[in-house]
Amino acid sequence: MLRLEYDRQEILDVIDRIVKRTMKMDLTWDWPCGVAYFGIADAYEKTGNEEYLQLLRDRVDELIDLGLPGVWTVNACAMGHCLITLYRATGEQRYWDIVMSKVRYIREDALRFGDRVLQHTVSAGNDFPEQCWADTLFMAAFFLLRVGVELADEELIGDALHQYYWHIKYLQDPETGLFYHGYNNITGDHMSGFYWGRANAWAAFTMSQVGDILPKCYLYPKYMDVAGSLSEQLSALKLIQTPDGLWRTILDDESSYEEISASAGIAAAMVSHANPLHTKYINRSIRGLLANVSPDGRVLHVSGGTAVMNDADGYRNISRDWIQGWGQGLALAFFDRILVSGELEKDGAL
Repeated sequence: MLRLEYDRQEILDVIDRIVKRTMKMDLTWDWPCGVAYFGIADAYEKTGNEEYLQLLRDRVDELIDLGLPGVWTVNACAMGHCLITLYRATGEQRYWDIVMSKVRYIREDALRFGDRVLQHTVSAGNDFPEQCWADTLFMAAFFLLRVGVELADEELIGDALHQYYWHIKYLQDPETGLFYHGYNNITGDHMSGFYWGRANAWAAFTMSQVGDILPKCYLYPKYMDVAGSLSEQLSALKLIQTPDGLWRTILDDESSYEEISASAGIAAAMVSHANPLHTKYINRSIRGLLANVSPDGRVLHVSGGTAVMNDADGYRNISRDWIQGWGQGLALAFFDRILVSGELEKDGAL
């Protein structure tokens, strides 16, 4: 079992500050909002604070009333996460109807390549032909899995695990255990070929959730790839954690800056994985991440939206001066899991 060092009231206070500051952001219906509101929905589920649910419900209702996007994308499916929570909490069918419209898009209309691997899309166009990005694991694969479990729909669960399987095959370096940002199936390479921090957070965090939400996960052969991949990845990531308990935007480049959204996602995965040997690394992250939340709840030093860049300077020079929805959401995912860490004890093989 993990032996974590934290003050529960301090964690509750920082969650509250982040939630309140996030709700002051003018986030619209796309992936930054999807990640941010996943964090708020998760905070409601982990704390039971009804205020968070009401804040989320009021804002999502406002966005629905203003009109939904005419076309879904892989990235926009991230908004489905908070809708699952809203439906569970309220029973309002309109939330679930939107969830299922996103599922239909992924099943029937989303671009795929190779063995039905989801292509990363951010618009109605063919943005990145036959490219898979680690981001898709959060935006679509994790979402599909949650819906599949909710409905006990084996086809959806199978597709979700299929996406995990192929993203692992395409993106994880078997020599280092780390994930590349993207893979181009046309050229058969990882493009510029960097181990981007937030890509590793998308992979680690979402893989760490599969065993928690999928009943009898051990009966699904592809789940064993998820478990093995995560174990390899986290054992590599712990060795390149900085003394401040953080990770860099290019993980193995000491000249690149520490980046807080990546650090939060990776540390949240470690908490969920619940390997007691990760205790000291998580404790460093608790201190490091608390130091990067402002008094008013802004998560600091979060890099802006990042495509697969052409070179190392492309990653190093992305600004981290501004509040970002994904920084708020991933920080909440970490602190939310700290609250329930005492309940976690895992089979070492799973």
